Amino acid sequence: MGINNENKVMTAKEAVERFVNDGDELIIGNYTVGTCMELVFEICRQRKKGFTVYSQSGILDVDIMINAGCVDRLVTTYVMRSGGKKGGGALERALQAGTIEIEDYTNYNYNARLVAGMHGFSFMQVFEGIMVTDIFKKRSFLGDDKYRVITCPYTGKKVVTVPAANPDVCIVHVPRADKYGNAQYWGALGSVAAAALCSKRIIVSCEEIVEHDIIKSSPHLTIIPAFRVNAVVEVPWGAHPTEVLGYYNRDRSFYGMFIAANVTADGAKSWLDEWVFGCEDRKAYLDHYVERFGTGPLNKLRAKPLYSAPADYGAAFTSVWDNAGREQTLGLTLQEIETILKERGLLYE
Repeated sequence: MGINNENKVMTAKEAVERFVNDGDELIIGNYTVGTCMELVFEICRQRKKGFTVYSQSGILDVDIMINAGCVDRLVTTYVMRSGGKKGGGALERALQAGTIEIEDYTNYNYNARLVAGMHGFSFMQVFEGIMVTDIFKKRSFLGDDKYRVITCPYTGKKVVTVPAANPDVCIVHVPRADKYGNAQYWGALGSVAAAALCSKRIIVSCEEIVEHDIIKSSPHLTIIPAFRVNAVVEVPWGAHPTEVLGYYNRDRSFYGMFIAANVTADGAKSWLDEWVFGCEDRKAYLDHYVERFGTGPLNKLRAKPLYSAPADYGAAFTSVWDNAGREQTLGLTLQEIETILKERGLLYE
């Protein structure tokens, strides 16, 4: 677990080396947008393997990790499988080859597992309607533990439960953070906070590292507190080709390029060799992008400013004690207050 006042800034390479281990349960914290692509790439570069991956919305990220040989098991609600069983895609190829196991949940049931883990519960009740579906009936590596039906101790009614999720490590991308790990996020949140906070270790990548005073000026945006974070990685364009609100849009052309390559195993390998293994870090990746396509496509993606109105967090004073050590309302020091209470028999020691 992280420490609140420790500088946790490091490179993606250092963070993955220190906090991601072969065989981990690893959760991709982002949901649909702004995903942690550079952290995914770095895990692949380091040839980490044997993961049980949790992902609520696998699009490029999950298939990239499967293509790189990182994933043995997958817990998910959705992975983009273009073309269905006859179409291309790393997950489809792995399922047909029998090299991966998958456990499928609904969005609600997947989130229930994360929320249970975040709050320290061992399970969470979900709606019993799931029992008539194949999601409930068909089970893979979780077996009986995918769902359990128990008797409610209050009503005697049979209720359906899912087990808490507590992955070993979460990788997540946010717009900004400070050097201590206070991570701020805005836009479509989904399960991002729960995915991080249910995990044992957290690696945060961000578009920019800002001063702690900026974090303090907008506390409502902090979704992951510093004491839970193990590493902070500043990586501009770290979610490309996905989007980050306030920074850049989705790169649709680049998406299409990957999807076309991913139709075959050979195409996927060539793509990874060029964009993942052939680029030592995100800077090299961006340099290669500019070499291939010029600066125009990236500049076109840059967000146009649209700032929210500032909120006033001002107060008459920040502490009930003034500079002289007197309580603001009573005008007495703590020692004077204790003396009065003791005289009246109200002080208990």
